[in-house]
Amino acid sequence: MALARGRRSEGAFNYWPGFVDALSTLVLSIVFLLSVFLVVQFFLSQEVTGKDKALEQLNAKIAQLNELLSLEKLGKLSLDDQVSQLKAGLASAESERDRIKGLYDGLAAAGNDAQGKTAELGKALDSEKAVSARALAQIEVLNQQISALRRQLAALEEALDASEKRDKESQNRIADLGSRLNVALAQRVQELSRYRSEFFGRLRAILGNRPDIRIVGDRFVFQSEVFFDTGQATLLPEGRAELDTLATALIELDKKIPNEIPWVLRVDGHTDVRPVSGANFKSNWDLSAARSISVVQYLISLGVPAQRLVAAGFGEFQPLDPGNTEEAYKRNRRIELKLTER
Repeated sequence: MALARGRRSEGAFNYWPGFVDALSTLVLSIVFLLSVFLVVQFFLSQEVTGKDKALEQLNAKIAQLNELLSLEKLGKLSLDDQVSQLKAGLASAESERDRIKGLYDGLAAAGNDAQGKTAELGKALDSEKAVSARALAQIEVLNQQISALRRQLAALEEALDASEKRDKESQNRIADLGSRLNVALAQRVQELSRYRSEFFGRLRAILGNRPDIRIVGDRFVFQSEVFFDTGQATLLPEGRAELDTLATALIELDKKIPNEIPWVLRVDGHTDVRPVSGANFKSNWDLSAARSISVVQYLISLGVPAQRLVAAGFGEFQPLDPGNTEEAYKRNRRIELKLTER
């Protein structure tokens, strides 16, 4: 009976050792894969942690750069653009980091694809390193630009200080020259006033107390009827005689007054408010200007220097008497002579 069992044992195939070997191999493979997964998870955690620290350092440096850039006055727009670009790069890096974290979470759910995802994560980390290197390079360039801007600001401040010093000296010189000029002008005005008084005194002595010639302020006022007929600009013989006397006084005065005093005799023509009649003149402007020009031209013909004479026409717009009576009209029709500065 024992012999029979031995024979049966020799005739039957034993599966148990092969099953044990296969099971051991499967268990070892699973353990190996789990070990690889844990190692990859450890290295990925280290890399992500390192990237977080690097990003924090970059954010701190960017904040410091923003504070420095806020103090710069020149080149601010270009620097702000570069900082904005740098922030955009950092935002892209942060989004890439978030994507890597998503890949890491997906890796925990899909252990069978660990090797392929590890390669992908390695590429992403290399790209992140490249982005970080570019960011550091941009930071270094910004630091150099800030240093250059500071040097330029220092040079500008020195130039401004020198310019302010020169400007202050120039203002002092201008003030001194202005005071001297005011003194000189005051002296010339006083001198011209003296000659004007002398000229007016002589005219008073020559012309006498005539009712058609008045003194109004600093002007001699002649009624137009002394020189012209109504509505005309041709000098009358009586007017020429008056101007002959005036020309003699002016020529003598021109010899006495120094050449550096820019004096002129202004001849002003005035009319009343009534419109002109006839076709000789279009308006009172034309009539008053033509009369003053006639007086000036006659004085020039008598030898009075032309550069010492000015002809002006005022029309009816500077009346002495605002009334509408014949007496008011007569007062307003006049020729005024004023000795003044050019």
